[in-house]
Amino acid sequence: MKKFQWSRLYLAIVFVLLYVPIFYLIFYSFNDGGTMNQFTGFTWENYSAVFADSRLLIIVLNTFMLAFLSALIATVIGTFGAMAIYYTKNRSTRNALLSMNNILLVSPDVIIGASFLIFFTMIGGLFRSFNLGFVSVLLSHIAFSIPIVVLMVLPKLKEMNDSMVDAARDLGANTFQVVKNIILPFLTPGIIAGYFMAFTYSLDDFAVTFFVTGNGFSTLSVEIYSRARQGISLEINALSTLVFLFSMVLVVGYYFISKENVSRRVRKNRQKSEVTDLQ
Repeated sequence: MKKFQWSRLYLAIVFVLLYVPIFYLIFYSFNDGGTMNQFTGFTWENYSAVFADSRLLIIVLNTFMLAFLSALIATVIGTFGAMAIYYTKNRSTRNALLSMNNILLVSPDVIIGASFLIFFTMIGGLFRSFNLGFVSVLLSHIAFSIPIVVLMVLPKLKEMNDSMVDAARDLGANTFQVVKNIILPFLTPGIIAGYFMAFTYSLDDFAVTFFVTGNGFSTLSVEIYSRARQGISLEINALSTLVFLFSMVLVVGYYFISKENVSRRVRKNRQKSEVTDLQ
């Protein structure tokens, strides 16, 4: 009992440290004093300024379009990449591929961003039409999101009963039918988790994006950093609050999707057990 109380106290301290700065930022986004030193009155002007800034709205749209596209492409590539790693017969080759995937996760973002900058600069030297901008940022986000998706999907592959695949092949199913009707439906929870993780990483990435953005393209993280260097602006608080609320909506949506998938699997298992009992 005493150990349980200490664990609850520890969790409370962790959540306080994590959420107090966020709520402090949200609180002062409604301040009409223009600073975060003293709350002088409630106002919506900071939020009105966000929606009145056409350049900022374009950056927001670019950021979310970038996150949706990069997460979608990375999820497709990462899912089939996880399958390729899992079904590699040679154990040493499989471990080598998995290690190469994990290295990208633990590598510093600054190193990855600098590497992409050098790579895209080389491409720009070969092809004059290629410039740093949306395409370079998109390719970078896809690249660092793929390992995340692979790690989300691999555990589901390990949980899957391989006898289902063998049974499908015995019944005459080809590779496409096995992947479409057996493997992908089973991997759906891992695929959804991978997509949301990739989307989140793309949405708040700064280090890699800072290296590969061009003069005509920017994302929310880079824009907020640039504005914060110019001085405190409660418009940044309002914008950060909106992004935080959107992230909360995504988390809640993911929770209900995951809950529905679990409920569906429970119902299927229950139906299978009832059929077996009747037989």
